[in-house]
Amino acid sequence: MAPNQLAAAGDSTLQAICYKRGSLQLLDQRKLPLETIYLDIKDSTDGWSAIRDMVVRGAPAIAIAAALSLAVEVSNLVGFTGTPVEAAAFLSEKLGYLVSRYSYLEMRLIVLAGWAAREWFLVCFLSRPTAVNLSDAATKLEEVIGKAAAAASEASNVFQAYIEAAEVMLEEDVASNKAIGSYGAQFIRNHLKGCKSFSVLTHCNTGSLATAGYGTALGVIRALHSGGVLERAYCTETRPFNQGSRLTAFELVHEKIPATLIADSAAAALMKEGRVSAVIVGADRVAANGDTANKIGTYSLALCAMHHKIPFYVAAPVTSIDLSLDSGKQIVIEERSPKELLNSRGGLGKQVAASGISVWNPAFDVTPASLIAGIITEKGVITKADSDAFDIKAFVASNT
Repeated sequence: MAPNQLAAAGDSTLQAICYKRGSLQLLDQRKLPLETIYLDIKDSTDGWSAIRDMVVRGAPAIAIAAALSLAVEVSNLVGFTGTPVEAAAFLSEKLGYLVSRYSYLEMRLIVLAGWAAREWFLVCFLSRPTAVNLSDAATKLEEVIGKAAAAASEASNVFQAYIEAAEVMLEEDVASNKAIGSYGAQFIRNHLKGCKSFSVLTHCNTGSLATAGYGTALGVIRALHSGGVLERAYCTETRPFNQGSRLTAFELVHEKIPATLIADSAAAALMKEGRVSAVIVGADRVAANGDTANKIGTYSLALCAMHHKIPFYVAAPVTSIDLSLDSGKQIVIEERSPKELLNSRGGLGKQVAASGISVWNPAFDVTPASLIAGIITEKGVITKADSDAFDIKAFVASNT
């Protein structure tokens, strides 16, 4: 990417991430749909806060925003007099901080206690533990840093290598999403041959606002629409943070895609009336057997879809697949603040629940692979073998 080229998803799609070398702005998604405000992200501390506070959300977007926040910091860094090895240590420390749920001061105390930077990825609680994309991006960037430090004659060479790698991640995410949309649209058209047009139900937000651009599950919907075969998109409100009503509905209206918002609890009734051809959702983490963690309520939709004989698809980049986990039982489920349920607007408004009530607020649930008809990736669609099980390891091995 040229130093002064603003990252863009193309067309008129919304952008959650606006980047040019040395500058990063993130759309404050907490303000949508009533206000469109971009926040300046000047360093990794700003990036960490944006991830923690849900300024930026969506597994792919979180990873890209974290990587770019550090790229901006080192682009504007002055007075660094260390060696290439010290530059690598500086970057590793910052990456460890971005991945963790600790503040930078707390992370510094961990360093002083003797924990090596590379161990942070294994021992620290993640800032968003369910999604694998953030830690995957950090691991890949660590590899770039290590190679650059070994070959560099100056610290600036290590910083330059990091910046370029982060920018490549941004470009690749947009290309990946468009490929997911293309593969998904074609696959659905081939497998629903009896339908001239489709109505698709989606959950949470998986569009331009959750990625670097275009989207995953919403990217498939976008591709169906551009192909002239989408009759209507249905989006759930996605309580308690309302990503569907605040964000997905906002994107669908912006893109002039025929769409209808429904309450989470109305999905089964909508399916019973025969108004849903397929369900397409995103993913924060996919285990080796195909079990998928996604926004809370996804599991309910999958059960309803199975009962009504409606195909249920997951759309996600290969980076969302975690082959180190045999099944969804090993996926760590993030629990969010009780305020998201106790107060209106997902915790941002006035109190609506009785004082003193206890709260269980998991941000995600795990949908068993048995309920999933296919996993749409930028490399193609993973389908089930004769054993009615996904062979995801073989798919990943053949596409790397």
